[in-house]
This record gives sequence, C-alpha cells and structure tokens, in this order.
Amino acid sequence: MAEATGLYALAWSQVAEAPPSETRKEREELQAFKKVLNSGPWLEEGRRRAATVDVRQDSPPRQRSTAHPDARPAAKRTSGHVLRREARPVKDTGANRPPSHTAGSGSRAPARRDEPPLLRTGQLSEIATELRPLLEQTARMAATTTWSLITKRLPALPRLHRDDQSVILWLVDEERREGEPLLCALVTVGDRQMHPRFPVIAEQLGLACSGAPAQQQMAWSYEVLKAHQYWRHRRPRGG
Repeated sequence: MAEATGLYALAWSQVAEAPPSETRKEREELQAFKKVLNSGPWLEEGRRRAATVDVRQDSPPRQRSTAHPDARPAAKRTSGHVLRREARPVKDTGANRPPSHTAGSGSRAPARRDEPPLLRTGQLSEIATELRPLLEQTARMAATTTWSLITKRLPALPRLHRDDQSVILWLVDEERREGEPLLCALVTVGDRQMHPRFPVIAEQLGLACSGAPAQQQMAWSYEVLKAHQYWRHRRPRGG
C-alpha cells in the first residue's frame, strides 16, 4: 500500500517535468489511479494488512537458528556493515514554473514563518489538474471564486503558500487549448475583486495585461466575461 502511494507521488513528479499541455492523458490516468487509492476496498485492505503486521510484531520471537556456526553467509560483508541503496531524491528544477514574483530575485521567495512551506513541482501539478474542472464549473455558473471557497470544495487541498497559489493558477491555464480564455481570472479576492497577481500571471500566459491599474482592471473584467461565455454551453472535458 505504501509502495503504491510512493509510486503515485513519483509519477506526478515525473509528469510535472513536461508542460501540462503535453501530459493531459498521463494526468487523467493518475487521477483515475488516485480514485483507486482512496476507494473503500483499497483502504480496507490497507487496514487489514496493517493489522496483520501488528499481530506478527506481537508474536513470540522465533528460536535461534541451529545452523552450524561455521556456515558462511551467502553474501559477504566487505566493510563491516550492510550497504543500503539510498533512494535518489526527485530533483525539483523549477521547470514549467512562472518566474519569481519577487522583484530582483532569481527564485521564489522563501516561506515566511506564518506561511506554509513551498510544495514540490509534482504536488503543484496534481493540484492544478484537480482545480481546473472546478474552475470550468465556476465559469459555466457565470461565477467567480476565492481560495477560501476552493479549499472548501477540495477538502484535501493543503494550506498553500501565496507563491504556490500563483504557480498553480499558471499551470491551470498553461494547458488550455487555443482560443480558451484564462480560468485563473475567476479566482478573486474580497468581493469579486481582481486578484492582485492576475496581471503578472496573465502576462506570463501571453495575455497583454500591463499598464495602468485601470487598464489591468479592464483586461481582467473582459477575461472573466469571456470565460463565462466560453464555458456556458460547453460540457466538461471527457463528458
């Protein structure tokens, strides 16, 4: 069970090395696999195996082997200790992420004491894949949303650093098809107000959104309107 969960996380880290637009099929397969990992039969089997392990640990120790003391082991130790193969860490190169939102910095700003740690690329890609259908549904309802509401809709969503929120929104729209408006425009703050980082994310996604605040506000309002109209009569992907 633990091995399957580990392989699932490893698969996401590998998928995240390529642009979302090129890994749509693989991410759909991983989402289907996640449903299996969270299914009742799978979880019940995990509890059953855990109980079996507990019983074995509580059983009396086995008798010492009666093998001849001069018998040589199959594998010879060369340095007085058993060599262990260390798992190679998945290198987080920062590929497929937007540039830092901190001026004058070559990397994303470190987490503050009151903010959660930054997530790995694979985790960000997984969250973006889960978030996109929710934003498509929000667009069909001609509505907007906030990160607080998103957390309620996705209970398993971890508490996110503000930089990670921006990266996730960038990943959501990086996989959009030609002609699709930016779904990230639907994530607002306060009373349906433009997210302060929308202009930066939009620019990185190819939408001209620079200039005076009034121009940015106009570009954002138009993108929200386009998203509502585009998704109004469209069925969910795969539907």
